[in-house]
Amino acid sequence: MVGNWRVQQAARVVRRGGVIAYPTEAVWGLGCDPWESDAVHRLLALKERPVEKGLILVADCVEQFDFLLEDLPERWLDRLVGTWPGPNTWLVPHRDRLPDWITGQHDSVALRVTDHPLVARLCALTGPLVSTSANPAGRPSARSRLRVEQYFPGDLDGVLGGSLGGRKNPSTIRDIRNGEVIRAS
Repeated sequence: MVGNWRVQQAARVVRRGGVIAYPTEAVWGLGCDPWESDAVHRLLALKERPVEKGLILVADCVEQFDFLLEDLPERWLDRLVGTWPGPNTWLVPHRDRLPDWITGQHDSVALRVTDHPLVARLCALTGPLVSTSANPAGRPSARSRLRVEQYFPGDLDGVLGGSLGGRKNPSTIRDIRNGEVIRAS
């Protein structure tokens, strides 16, 4: 079990505008504060990912996304609550409540409530985080801290050590409007 002080230290780095790596349910992730433009753009540069593609936000509980979910139809909310926490990412209309550097060219944003205890503890301290796989574009997702450090030598502001959640594949991505699977796990 990772010590609480390490989670607090990682949260401080995020709150100061840093980019960190951390283990998620299936692969290592890169994260930062979604409201910090410089941090998000730095993360995108590290991944060689265009801003137009958009990013996933991860939280420790549904309530952290209340500002995005408050106007959704009840049937959509039932879909979310029925699959969270867990390996389900939902594309939800953002209604211009998030900056373009998070949503990219899309009218929706990808949201997930994690069931990884370490990520949940981190999000409890920071609020929602950007969560994207820790790999440069076109390279395999990092499944170890060593691979993260090989991909990004000296480029990160912190690494929150810990174990992956034991899943073989990243989360399933679905569109909340029609339930369509965009990416199967």
